Amino acid sequence: MKNWEKNVRKVVPYVPGEQPKEDHLIKLNTNENPYPPSPKAEQCLRELEISAFRKYPDPECRELIQAISRAYGVPESRIFAGVGSDDVLAMLFLTFFHGTAPILFPDITYSFYDVWAELLRIPYETVPLDEEFAIRPGDYQRENGGIIFPNPNAPTGRLLSLDLIKEILDANSDSIVIVDEAYIDFGGESALPLIDQYENLIVVRTFSKSYSMAGMRIGYAFGQEHLISYLNDVKFSFNSYTMNLPALKIGAAVISDQEYLSMTKNKIIKTREWFSKEMRALGFSFSESASNFLFVTHEKVDAKELFEALKKAHIYVRHFRKPRIDQYLRITIGTDEEMQTLVAFLKEYL
Repeated sequence: MKNWEKNVRKVVPYVPGEQPKEDHLIKLNTNENPYPPSPKAEQCLRELEISAFRKYPDPECRELIQAISRAYGVPESRIFAGVGSDDVLAMLFLTFFHGTAPILFPDITYSFYDVWAELLRIPYETVPLDEEFAIRPGDYQRENGGIIFPNPNAPTGRLLSLDLIKEILDANSDSIVIVDEAYIDFGGESALPLIDQYENLIVVRTFSKSYSMAGMRIGYAFGQEHLISYLNDVKFSFNSYTMNLPALKIGAAVISDQEYLSMTKNKIIKTREWFSKEMRALGFSFSESASNFLFVTHEKVDAKELFEALKKAHIYVRHFRKPRIDQYLRITIGTDEEMQTLVAFLKEYL
């Protein structure tokens, strides 16, 4: 090892789902929305003036934050925006997880959490889910430097009720609690109303799932004013111009179209319920999902072998080679036609 290599920060990176380039595939491995974004996105894109690109975008993201404020009825001072929820979450880790006690998150969850903790040298402990992959609030009633979990959880799809979230908050008044709601639009009740009651709560959202804007990279967070102020201080110390001009303008247009959001998410929920019945009839087991995916296993089928067989048929799902879940597949809910094709393949395969 050369001397300079001793100073390199080495981490095991996050591994995203495959982004295959082949044509005529069914892509159900990254929880993308199968439907296009609101027509307002294309309209806004056409109206963008190229000459505006010569200037820096608004570092305060005012147009986008104002639109988010109108959509959710939350004051602008309680909203933060960033480059996808990954960027928002990274800023949250950097801002609030700075103590010596370990932060806590589930052992089966979004696999970026431990990557950020390792990268930023934040002590952490993973808290085992129960046998049915549910979070047990009592496990979080101990000393910690902060708590974060998705709701619904990923990749399990399990939802934690507001009463149980309150139980975690009540037991951790001296810790920041982050609820990552990337999938909340597909089922369940948001923790957003609780920010009035809990000064240590931050709720994170994204445009990538229900708003069909994964390619644009827009995330946002809600919290009381003092939390958003701390977050902005770190952002402006790190990179003032995190969000580009098209993202700010198109994001503002898309989030204003709540009618379109309701239509597409209801289509996904309806397809999910149909697909769930079909999968159970085929012998697959899984918990009720409140997200836009199912997390399934089959007692007679090896998950990795099925993953590879699907891939050969140009159907991409997600397989995690990790303890406790290596016999599970996470399957995104696509269009009716895509899910029917998948079910037909599974019937023949089984």
